[in-house]
Amino acid sequence: MVQRRTSTKGFKRTATLLGNRIRTASESRGFAQSRLLTNWAEIAGPDISSIARPVEVSYARGGMGATLTLLTTGAQAPMLEMQKEQIRAKVNSVYGYNAIARVRITQTATTGFAEGQVDFTHRPKSVSEMVPDAGIVKRAAETTQAVGDEGLRAALERLGTNVMKQKNTQT
Repeated sequence: MVQRRTSTKGFKRTATLLGNRIRTASESRGFAQSRLLTNWAEIAGPDISSIARPVEVSYARGGMGATLTLLTTGAQAPMLEMQKEQIRAKVNSVYGYNAIARVRITQTATTGFAEGQVDFTHRPKSVSEMVPDAGIVKRAAETTQAVGDEGLRAALERLGTNVMKQKNTQT
């Protein structure tokens, strides 16, 4: 019988090394299936995932259904409150049974302590945010003109353009 040789040469995939740690960390927060965390945008949809994220799944003492806690900003909480049943149905479809009995909304400010920080960056950038002003591009090109290496010059031009664009939007 011919023994099969492995092509990994003693190395293991990252997923196999981190799988147990990720499962342990997510289970400590009540997430029996980490799919809810990793695929939140697909499960909840773009509208809900842009304004809320799952924080915890807590189970009652009697074991009769769990409570999903969602984190959002104060202004978005009424919108989520009206969509609780749809959210619950979508999440239960991931679990495959009625695991979530209640959805609780927690509000927070956009900045705060580590657990209270909300960063909903799913909004696509507008065209004006992506295209820099022609004057900025020209100034960046003039500034990096003395650099001899083409690749380095191009990278410095992009960096300078981004820095100058950020300064213009902040003032």
